[in-house]
Amino acid sequence: MAKLSIIGAGAVGTSCAHWAVIKNLAKEIVLIDVIPDLAKGKALDLAQSSPLFGYFGKIWGTEDFSALKDSDIVVITAGKPRQPGMSREDLLNINKEIVKSCAEKIKEFTPQSIVIVVTNPLDAMVYVAYKVTGFPKNRILGMAGVLDSARYRYFIAQALGVSPKDVQALVMGIHGDLMLPLVRLANVAGIPITELLSKAKIEEIVERTKKGGGEIVSYLKTGSAFITPGLSIIEMAEAILKDEKRVLTCSVYLEGEYGINGVFLGVPVVLGKNGIEKIIEINLESEEKNILEKCASHCKELINLLKL
Repeated sequence: MAKLSIIGAGAVGTSCAHWAVIKNLAKEIVLIDVIPDLAKGKALDLAQSSPLFGYFGKIWGTEDFSALKDSDIVVITAGKPRQPGMSREDLLNINKEIVKSCAEKIKEFTPQSIVIVVTNPLDAMVYVAYKVTGFPKNRILGMAGVLDSARYRYFIAQALGVSPKDVQALVMGIHGDLMLPLVRLANVAGIPITELLSKAKIEEIVERTKKGGGEIVSYLKTGSAFITPGLSIIEMAEAILKDEKRVLTCSVYLEGEYGINGVFLGVPVVLGKNGIEKIIEINLESEEKNILEKCASHCKELINLLKL
């Protein structure tokens, strides 16, 4: 059994730890947060659920980053949410410093670990972690595609009145409005959704998927999604720790794949014990290629603003 460390004991980090406890995924789960006692309190609450879930490992919280030592996987959820009046550049630079600090601690205390970045703007923040740690690209990845694809699959299932388990669909590109929910490959038990839904309904689902996070924010007012994001992280972590060779969409560093270089984008990959074991390239139609190239251009704009 492994050690899982989560930096950031906010809603997403706590949800991630919660799902890890439910799945008995690691013998040791560590929550780390700079806010005094926050991680300790969240971890103790989770630990007290052990008799009910049957979790047999150790879960604890701390402000001390040396607790990262010997982690198999480190998840970075730490970061500030966007506030009213705050520009994209403002958020980018605030969270750049937070992720940079986390990455430096990871490099210092657990240089053999695999890192999953969740902080927004996601595709730029995973680039920061990659540059600061200097880890090989197979050990740095971002969580967004699993979450966006889950939303897409749910909306399709809801529209058809079928089990979400039987819906297969993926979302590529960035975690944002430019994302690419692939329509022609989406299916229900092998049946293309284009044979089951009208073009108008499919377009509605695609748009709702792109705005999936914003829809939840509009209801919550003062927060954002955390339950499914937390489980999406654990889906990736489980694939790595159990060497499952799962095909999942993750934000990974591209060096020529899909004709794109030097940015992190969400594409399908094989996840196993070595992290990203293979990047899967699928043939895209011209419109899909154009959208993916727009995603890459957007990421490059953000990278230029980072001034690393």
